[in-house]
Amino acid sequence: MEPGNDTQISEFLLMGFSEDPELQLLIFVFFLFMYLVTVLGNLILILAVILDSHLHTPMYFFLSNLSLVDICFTSTTVPKMLVNIQMQRKAITYDGCLAQIYFFLLFAGLDNFLLAVMAYDRFVAICQPLHYTVIMRPSLCVLLVLGSWILSAVNSLLQSLMVSWLAFCTELEIPHFFCEIKQVVQLACSDTFLNDLVMHCASGVLGGISLTGILYSYSKIASSICGISSTKGKYKTFSTCASHLSVVSLFYCTILGVYLSSATAAHGSHSSAIASVMYTVVTPMLNPFIYSLRNKDIKGALKRFTRVATI
Repeated sequence: MEPGNDTQISEFLLMGFSEDPELQLLIFVFFLFMYLVTVLGNLILILAVILDSHLHTPMYFFLSNLSLVDICFTSTTVPKMLVNIQMQRKAITYDGCLAQIYFFLLFAGLDNFLLAVMAYDRFVAICQPLHYTVIMRPSLCVLLVLGSWILSAVNSLLQSLMVSWLAFCTELEIPHFFCEIKQVVQLACSDTFLNDLVMHCASGVLGGISLTGILYSYSKIASSICGISSTKGKYKTFSTCASHLSVVSLFYCTILGVYLSSATAAHGSHSSAIASVMYTVVTPMLNPFIYSLRNKDIKGALKRFTRVATI
């Protein structure tokens, strides 16, 4: 694979979901609604954590960061799709496509790492409660979030730079609603072996490390819960991590579904794009509701926040 883009590509075409005008209007309304709910829901959660002193704890610090990342994650793909539908065009510039790849990988990686960090936080809180304040000190929390940003930024920068080295032919149609890196690489005329290798290694190593940490943390949490004698105590302990476990299950199950659908679908099929909606749009939209509905502290903070806003 030689550096450079010999064909001087100026733009790609995002084929989206459908070319039917009536269906496109429905898609526009549907995605606009989900995007607004995502931004508003996560923004309210962030403000509640910032303004309520009761939520100034490591768990809610990580949660507010996750909400911020979810807003950015959705904003990377949905607004461009809405603009294209509104203007009845499919084009995205070459530089815009590379930027979308970079930020998509950045925020997807951050979601992955933050869920692992939050699992570690729950592990310390439940398995080592007496040492929780000592272990999860503010400096460590900031370091964990900063480390997540650095690892995600390095990975996304490496992969987007490798895409910029590829040469593309005349086939510029991406059967997706955003510049998904795998779909873009498949359009290249030059050798993509190194790109594929880095993509699979990064997904395996970074995703594997995070998922292993989550599974290990919850295996220890499950052992601690089983050691509690009273049923009420078991339920109370489990309820402190139920929301996070729900979000983890939703995030990783939807990503697994996308990879399975793309593996079985033929090239050019829209099935991967439809499946991607689950973890790019639906999961970030549901996260604040999952945490709010199952968390007394969040619900209390939202009530106080609403009361102050009303006054």
